[in-house]
This record gives sequence, structure tokens and C-alpha cells, in this order.
Amino acid sequence: MQDSTRNRSREPDAGRPGNGRHDRDRNGGGDGHDGGAERPPRRRLSGARAVAAAKEQLLDLTGQPCESVSSLSRTHDGWRIALEVVELERIPRTTDILASYVVELDDEGELMGYERVHRYYRNEVNGE
Repeated sequence: MQDSTRNRSREPDAGRPGNGRHDRDRNGGGDGHDGGAERPPRRRLSGARAVAAAKEQLLDLTGQPCESVSSLSRTHDGWRIALEVVELERIPRTTDILASYVVELDDEGELMGYERVHRYYRNEVNGE
């Protein structure tokens, strides 16, 4: 009897989540198709999540936290986000030096590129 218990403990855990082969069989997904059919398609990244991802990526790249979001627009394959960053703090604050960065993400939130497009004093009024 001890041997049969030992053998059962060595069997794959069909009831445990995360065991791909058994989950697929149990959920009716074992139809012989392999490859990308195992994972459900990912949902498109929302604007709010794109902004959060862009802020995180820019912080990692520049070491400076984002102060504000200037624009957000969907592209054919992701998002384009303009973020404002304080690059140099000064006294008085009106003389802080800020920069505008454009961050491009794909639909899954992966960084495609970024660029600093403008530097300016906080008190600079732009007529655009």
C-alpha cells in the first residue's frame, strides 16, 4: 500500500493551476493545436496604463520623476505620451529647468523609443 501512495505522489498535479498540459486538457483546450493558441490574446493597453508605463520607463532612463503629462495619443501600434520632467531644481522655483519628453510604447507597454524634445524654464510662457 505504501508503494501505491508513493506512486500517486509522483504523478503530475492535474488539479494544480499553472500546469499547462493538464490545464489545457481539463479546460477542453487539448484539441491538438499548439503554439500561440495556449494563451488568450492580450487586451490592448489602456491610456491610463500607458501613462503609468511611460512614467516608469522614463524614470528608469533619466532618474527623474515625471511632474506632469502633456499629451497622450494612440498610434497605429501603441501610444505616444509627452511627459514633463524637472531636470534642475532652483530657487525660486520659477527658474527650475524642465524638459518635455516623448515616450513611445507598443500596445503591450514595451518601450519603443523616447526623446527629449524641449527644455525650458518653469516660468517660460509658450504662445503655442
